[in-house]
Amino acid sequence: MKKKTILITGASSGIGKATAELFAQKGERLILCGRRQERLTELKKEFKCETHLLNFDVRDRKAVFDAINSLPQDWKQIDVLINNAGNAHGLDTVETANLDDWDAMIDGNVKGLMYVTKAVLPQMIELKRGQIINLGSIAGLEVYPKGNVYCASKFAVDAFTQGLRIDLNPYGVRVCAVHPGLVETEFSMVRFKGDEQRSESVYNSLDALQAEDVANAIAYMVEAPPHVTVADLTLLPTDQANATVINRKK
Repeated sequence: MKKKTILITGASSGIGKATAELFAQKGERLILCGRRQERLTELKKEFKCETHLLNFDVRDRKAVFDAINSLPQDWKQIDVLINNAGNAHGLDTVETANLDDWDAMIDGNVKGLMYVTKAVLPQMIELKRGQIINLGSIAGLEVYPKGNVYCASKFAVDAFTQGLRIDLNPYGVRVCAVHPGLVETEFSMVRFKGDEQRSESVYNSLDALQAEDVANAIAYMVEAPPHVTVADLTLLPTDQANATVINRKK
């Protein structure tokens, strides 16, 4: 079978890294995107598959289009786009929130995802095939206390995904979203600005999802037969019933 060319944003850590590692094991061709060049370079050294690196911040519109347009001719045909890059900053009520945190979440989770999608779409539309997988969240399906703008950004991802699926229906492009619950990655360290104790408390006393669990779900979507679109997939640790109900083992 022809190897797929898979572009992954936020590939230097967490779910993006685990997804890259899984597809590298499968021998696919990978375009790894991220802000941390040194981490991307290390991954490329580890991987035995064909790998191309793009170093940019999804929040920078010009950088996104410049990076995608810079791809060598034999890398321009992208079969799968995995919009993984995103972030959470702060866990505050609206009246106490930092506006810089709001900008970071909206610019990264929403606008950045849209920019990359827009940059990759032309060749998928021309060929009338391809797949786009957006990393949503349970926070995009239900709102939890102090999640206000992060939840709003993930609700926007869900709405954009649904609209994209409608718009791309005539072109045979599969549009999917995966919505994880608690995943033990760098997520909480970023959200709590390096506060290890607060970050660790999020995952204490439960068996949280691991990045590899989400990577496996993404692979399931990619490997479904071409006539099948796994439109939405919600993953929860068994200890989590929804955004607020968690069985913590004391």
